[in-house]
Amino acid sequence: QVQLVESGGGLVQAGGSLRLSCAASGRTVGTYLMGWFRQAPGKERGFVATIRWNGGSTSYTDSVKDRFTISRDNTKNTVYLQMNSLKPEDTAVYYCTTQIRRGAHYTYWGQGTQVTVSS
Repeated sequence: QVQLVESGGGLVQAGGSLRLSCAASGRTVGTYLMGWFRQAPGKERGFVATIRWNGGSTSYTDSVKDRFTISRDNTKNTVYLQMNSLKPEDTAVYYCTTQIRRGAHYTYWGQGTQVTVSS
């Protein structure tokens, strides 16, 4: 019903920057928010950031505040994550997610994109 495709991951040195993109397609009417989670090997998948589609209110996990910025382009059904001052502990697979509210609530996930930060 909804497809999410992430891009922009890669290898970067500590202190560097990276910009992730996630484009949504399919039945996107009723999108409530989009956001990012991440998962490192042996760790649980954890929350990174979300943005409300209507209004643009944002939420961040404490460890990325002041370093990451989430934004969106409603026309393109695309969400971005600007990642600055990257640290080795940011290394993970980053997953895009969308929550759609259309009578019922639906959650979809992208395939993930690898971010590796070297020290």
